[in-house]
Amino acid sequence: MRFGFENRREAGKVLAEKLTSYADRDDVVVLALPRGGVPVAFEVSQTLRAPLDIFLVRKLGVPGQEELAFGAIATGGERVLNFGLIRALGITQPMIERITERETVELERRESLYRASLPALEIGGKTVIVVDDGLATGATMQVAVEALKRKEPREVVVAVPIGSKQTCAEFAAKADSLCVCAVTPEPFYGVGAWYGDFSQTSDDEVRELLDSARRGRDARRAA
Repeated sequence: MRFGFENRREAGKVLAEKLTSYADRDDVVVLALPRGGVPVAFEVSQTLRAPLDIFLVRKLGVPGQEELAFGAIATGGERVLNFGLIRALGITQPMIERITERETVELERRESLYRASLPALEIGGKTVIVVDDGLATGATMQVAVEALKRKEPREVVVAVPIGSKQTCAEFAAKADSLCVCAVTPEPFYGVGAWYGDFSQTSDDEVRELLDSARRGRDARRAA
């Protein structure tokens, strides 16, 4: 396979090929990290015929270099900070709190917008496949895994189509999760470098994909 993907939907199809052992299982749930992880996870859920939901996590970006995460937050108040990076870049505690507050507002907005009145899928005792469009520093995924562990799933599988070889290896070495990275190019450059179209996923696209996945799930139940 060539390195790189046309877009997130293609990336999801490639990633799904690495996850076929989870297909057609009643105990599997696919969780997307919005927004960019949703188109990827949609394709994974379609291939595996598994229910799709979202798990909201917000990156805490370095001022002026917002794509570089010094930490992340998740629904429920979970926060993970990269203290080494914080010290190296001289990020102060007031800056951390100000950025955390701003991203919390956005996280709550998205929770309301995407989920509406629908409850989250039950993940206790389930195998949870957590999908994003890539893995760079791993801060966003780390906070997702830590927050999800509190809900007592049977297993957490970190799954991305593209990732830093070092970060993917670090996740694979952890005892609390499995890690599937479809491609780990060297040098890495960054997640966006490996997509032909890495434009921002819109709120409307997120809602449309979630609605489509729910309709498909309901149809399968009715069949």
